[in-house]
Amino acid sequence: MSGLTGSKINIRGSGRVAKLGTDGQALTSSGAGVGAAFEDLVGGVSWQAVETGSTMTAEAGKGYWVNTTSNACTITLPSSASNGDTIIFADYDRTWGTNGIVIDSNGLNYQGDDDSYTVEYGTDGLALKIVYSDATNGWIPTMEEAVADVPSKGNSEGIFGYGGGYVSITNLVSSAGVVATDTTGVGTARAYLAATEYGDDKGIFGYGWTGSYISLTNLVSNAGVVAADVAGVGTGRYSLAACSYGDDKGIFGYGYTGSRVSLTNLVSNVGVVATDVTGVGTARNDIAACEYGDDKGIFGYGSTGSVVSMTNLVTNVGVVGTDVTGVGTARRQLAACGYGFDKGIFGYGNTGSASSLTNLVSNVGVVSADVTGVGTARGYPLGATQYGGDKGIFGYGEEGGAQNMTNLVSNVGVVGTDVTGVGTARGSLAACSFN
Repeated sequence: MSGLTGSKINIRGSGRVAKLGTDGQALTSSGAGVGAAFEDLVGGVSWQAVETGSTMTAEAGKGYWVNTTSNACTITLPSSASNGDTIIFADYDRTWGTNGIVIDSNGLNYQGDDDSYTVEYGTDGLALKIVYSDATNGWIPTMEEAVADVPSKGNSEGIFGYGGGYVSITNLVSSAGVVATDTTGVGTARAYLAATEYGDDKGIFGYGWTGSYISLTNLVSNAGVVAADVAGVGTGRYSLAACSYGDDKGIFGYGYTGSRVSLTNLVSNVGVVATDVTGVGTARNDIAACEYGDDKGIFGYGSTGSVVSMTNLVTNVGVVGTDVTGVGTARRQLAACGYGFDKGIFGYGNTGSASSLTNLVSNVGVVSADVTGVGTARGYPLGATQYGGDKGIFGYGEEGGAQNMTNLVSNVGVVGTDVTGVGTARGSLAACSFN
């Protein structure tokens, strides 16, 4: 459907346009915009079974869930109506932006215009309430608003990749938190890199150390397939961190280039890495990062030459904030991931010796005090990622040698006991989610 809420609507034959407000709200017969909350949207109607066909006929006094996942739908209104007759249509599966609805007013006027007009709606999540007035103005939309989607539920699968010994192998994480055996890697083998989600359902590994600082990246598809090297943008470095922001974008930040830096590189929603942005906050390496609040991020902890517990928040447009005095034990070589849809967790790391303690991040970016760790203490960067939409997993790392054990994080931030690892034991790897 080409007709979108807020756009001019196509006309049958006459070349005129129907009257929608420039803000996408329906106009009343007097021309006033309707923008109030629609608490009364569903009052006085009888809701029907979900409609999936390409055509349907509506009746007054009824509400219709219209599912256009497979096809657009043409809706024919009653051929006669009385003042106050009401019909409601709602986008059942948030697909009207792809396959919209067309309303045939069936001989009656629609918002003051006769049925030579083609009335189309094409906005995801739209709820539309129409009420019949009289022969002059006919059916008038009294409410036409897109219902907000629920908060992002996060990706269902994850991937650990690369790592110590300079390998490019990966290990996928299922939606149930089960780690798969090694997959032969694609791209340059390296360690001390970072990874983040982008584009809602994909990931990217970036930067690292091969014996020299590099800035190349490898995209991860929404099926967990790692792509070949992409020539890097920005300053090559290692021991950095990355997280998502803005719901569908990512950010690499901080690290070591021969000296510690605080610069960042944004990742677009199609996986394109931007040039360096002058960093904000204390330059440091061996840092971790995760998302929080559904569309924001946080960098935390690390080393300035000595371990620190400071954090830097990332807005939903990718702007890094100034230092926030840290909470919890200062440490480096830790990992972080999201959990519970809108919260995060920092875990493990090196305080001078390996630790297993964690610090939860609230949905407004507040870091909590230390939680006594569960599982084998380790540092020497391990990886962490979301899985199952609202849970997390810490994996790999080093303590008394390379490890491949994992620890699951519940959707309320509780870390589980050690799970016997799968795949090549290693530290200095990275992880992100996809799908």
